[in-house]
Amino acid sequence: MTAQIPDSILYENESLSLCDEPLSVWFELNDMEESPFKATSSANWRGYVATWEIINRRLYLVEVEGTFKDGRHGSLAALFPGFPDRVFAHWYSGRLRIPRDKLLNYVHMGYASEYEQDIFLDIDCGVLTHVDIKENGKAPPDADDGYQVMAATMFGEIGRAHV
Repeated sequence: MTAQIPDSILYENESLSLCDEPLSVWFELNDMEESPFKATSSANWRGYVATWEIINRRLYLVEVEGTFKDGRHGSLAALFPGFPDRVFAHWYSGRLRIPRDKLLNYVHMGYASEYEQDIFLDIDCGVLTHVDIKENGKAPPDADDGYQVMAATMFGEIGRAHV
């Protein structure tokens, strides 16, 4: 699997990459075996990119961008009618990984690349309960800064890869 385009999260006034997919839990709880969004590239098999934020120790979904498999534009309002601005992520319990700083080791698979620091947020029913910060090492001065995907294949309308 190709490295994946991450969701983003606003945490302590910093916009960071989120290397987990808390929205997938909502799909599972609503009897969806997979994302209702259409995959657009090998770097985005879930078909959407979401934006999250932590406000007063609560996890909120604030934006979703993608195209539903039936061709409709996917958005927060389309996925959660009546909640156009934000949705409290009460369905999510688990540990979220937020990589930060320079790249130590690029891995062309999922969210496996390593960065100088990982922030782990423990969430229980949408509420932040604990924060762990893990120092992973120091990158050389010329290392890439911030999460990135090095290569991807784009898909056409009928699902075939573009060469």
